[in-house]
Amino acid sequence: MTPAKVTAVLGPTNTGKTHMAVQQMLASSTGMIGLPLRLLAREVYERAVGIAGVEAVALITGEEKIVPVNARFWVCTVEAMPSDIDVSFMAIDEVQLATDFERGHVFTNRILHWRGRDHTMLMGAATMRPLIEQLVPGVRFESRPRLSNLSFAGSKKISRLPRRSATVAFSAEAVYGIAELIRRQRGGAAVVLGALSPRTRNAQVALYQNGDVDHIVATDAIGMGLNMDIGHVAFAATRKFDGFQFRDLTAPELAQVAGRAGRYLDDGTFGVTGKARPFDPEVIDRLENHRFEAARVLQWRNHNLTFSSLEALKSSLTAMPRMKGLTRAQPTADIEALELLSRDDEIRAVASSQAQIEALWDVCQIPDYRNISSAEHANLIRRIYRYITGPDRLIPEDWLAGQL
Repeated sequence: MTPAKVTAVLGPTNTGKTHMAVQQMLASSTGMIGLPLRLLAREVYERAVGIAGVEAVALITGEEKIVPVNARFWVCTVEAMPSDIDVSFMAIDEVQLATDFERGHVFTNRILHWRGRDHTMLMGAATMRPLIEQLVPGVRFESRPRLSNLSFAGSKKISRLPRRSATVAFSAEAVYGIAELIRRQRGGAAVVLGALSPRTRNAQVALYQNGDVDHIVATDAIGMGLNMDIGHVAFAATRKFDGFQFRDLTAPELAQVAGRAGRYLDDGTFGVTGKARPFDPEVIDRLENHRFEAARVLQWRNHNLTFSSLEALKSSLTAMPRMKGLTRAQPTADIEALELLSRDDEIRAVASSQAQIEALWDVCQIPDYRNISSAEHANLIRRIYRYITGPDRLIPEDWLAGQL
């Protein structure tokens, strides 16, 4: 049997990579695409429904699940991709996120192991080429040039940002504060950040896209492939908390966000605003000309887990990679929750069989959307696990409603 082909489509932002993958998916008998952002998944889902029909397309994210009986195409966030669906075409978007300390191991797993029967497409930055070539046997490469120019526009006061601008900040407090300033001085601004509900987030994007407001304020998640009519990107900060520490954004991360300016053939600009430090000339040159160092290592976590006991599961999660170019990921919220709950005598008593241990690990992987402490999140996981392993094996609706 001829092995299914794997194609890596690499290039900067605004090269049409995601659009190309969606077209190929919809031209296949069945397909699945993994996307880095819930809002982008919703956008691609609606586009696919418009072409293939509502009964043919499923949407699965950490917040939404729409699964028609006869679904042929699956649009998902990368973390939510179902592992038991056999499809002809498989696509993974923004594969450079395999270097991310928090989410990277999931993207690495998809790059290494998830395949369509006939064709798999990996889309992302050109910085990934050496590692993909090393780790994915037989991969073919396709380079995509940016469709428009991207140039530096210097520093501007928030009150003087041009129409169709996106201002980027790295905390909810900063996003809302900047949005309120723009509303007072310029008449209106949409807000996009992960803490919003899907309905509210979609409505805010529509507010901007429909031209009801000329400004949008968002976190750096806006850089993950959203197709919006943005002419200028202004950085209100260039430092963020990455889940482990506060640090400066790297040049590729800056480029990912700045590249949202300019859609299709329209040129775009980027700059700084507020208290953000001006960019160095070298960084400006790299962003304008898309010149970045190759990724050196991908975050990895063992996916062949052992569920014979809690100790065996924890041990298998600490396994080291055997392939060059991979590094074991630091413990994230799911492993921290498992570690805390495995010390609980009541939980240990329940998690005494393989099925119960697998269920515990599944529950531990519920994301910490509320960004609470590890102990608080573990207590939430504990409650859910006790409900689903209790006599009724159900989460009470009144309790669930109280958490929303």
